[in-house]
Amino acid sequence: MSASITSFKPNKLALFTAITAAMIITSGCQSLKTANATNQPTTTVQGQNADQPKKLESFNITGKIGVTTPANDSTGTQGGSAFYAWGQQNDRFAIELIGALGIGKTNIEYNGQTATLVSEKTGTLTADDPETLLKKATGWQAPISQMPYWISGRPAPSDSAPQLDDQNRLVSSVNGEWTASFTYKGTDKLPNKISAVQPQGNKVVMTINH
Repeated sequence: MSASITSFKPNKLALFTAITAAMIITSGCQSLKTANATNQPTTTVQGQNADQPKKLESFNITGKIGVTTPANDSTGTQGGSAFYAWGQQNDRFAIELIGALGIGKTNIEYNGQTATLVSEKTGTLTADDPETLLKKATGWQAPISQMPYWISGRPAPSDSAPQLDDQNRLVSSVNGEWTASFTYKGTDKLPNKISAVQPQGNKVVMTINH
């Protein structure tokens, strides 16, 4: 681990405290009342919109993530969930997961070039990108590389057909086979929930405490 990523990685005790707080906050997430942005008028925008929020270059968030995979010949639909704390600085990030999608407490780090995952079940794994790493460790699929943009309330550079509501907030966007939808609390400009689905049945739901 290089000193550069270590320097921004959240303090372990503070991180654990943050995740514990997130558990309390999100334990009732199923009853969480959010503004249903998809019921508001939408506008399709092409490319980057100057009026949209800028990508957050650094942030620290907590919340809960749930992942569902489609049924196959040998198993039915499967799912898992975890509480997380995510620290981001430019292209680098560190994520700590508790209840981590069936592999126990897990740390995922990315230095802009290489992703590293460490858990008691898998040991240390590396890959060129976090999506490949997560699939190698858990079998789950998630659009991790797009999340820093989506968390910022704006489409990723590789997105297509982003749509805005009448408050100029991103409510849906498409990236490859992923279609993402965004909900907001009240008049907040940053989303507090992101749902992303693939036609094959993969689904990721992420609640966000900014």
